Amino acid sequence: MHPTLYSFRRCPFAIRARVALLLTRQPVHLREVALKAKPAPMLAASAKGTVPVLVLPDGGVIDESRAIIDWALAQTEEAPLHTGDWDLQQRLLDDNDGDFKLWLDRVKYNVRFDDVDLDDARAHTVAFLQRLQIQLDRHEFLLGDRPGVADVGIFPFVRQLAFTDRAWFDAVDVPAVHRWLHRWLASRVFADAMVKHRPWQDGDDVVEFGSDKGAGVLLRPKAEEA
Repeated sequence: MHPTLYSFRRCPFAIRARVALLLTRQPVHLREVALKAKPAPMLAASAKGTVPVLVLPDGGVIDESRAIIDWALAQTEEAPLHTGDWDLQQRLLDDNDGDFKLWLDRVKYNVRFDDVDLDDARAHTVAFLQRLQIQLDRHEFLLGDRPGVADVGIFPFVRQLAFTDRAWFDAVDVPAVHRWLHRWLASRVFADAMVKHRPWQDGDDVVEFGSDKGAGVLLRPKAEEA
């Protein structure tokens, strides 16, 4: 039996979990979730009601995206992701999931925050992009010449920021970040992670996900595989 992954296509937390599962070739049964009508089995597994949720064959539940990434890495003897300087990678992820995500929400949903100036919120997000720029000035990826856990965990959130206003984002002076994000968005693994599925309902056919992919697809642009 394979684990079951409850996911939502556009959620950055769910995106990073799906990318990690693809890179580690971990097969799961994918269940796309409609956030306005969350399926009862998902809520029974995790009362948090947030995605992603990974239900293991033994009944265990992992309902944090970073824990799903760690689980996926532990299932393979390969080294699909760079795990060096683990403390730095975790600090970057902590800052992404904390302060950066806070200000990202205030950029994306600015009309909901009457007391937050959009330019000020953007300035806070740019401060984090500048930290990434320093890392990416030194390496192709955040910690070296191949992607690491931090890359997988952070790029979906930078993508979300970029698409709040692409003209503004493209004008931010972080050229290495732009190249890094483009490389992810042009990759085969991202395309595979973002395939659309209709929301799952009880009785639907199983959607197999993850087993035929792997680290080799990451850097190969979609055009090269046509």
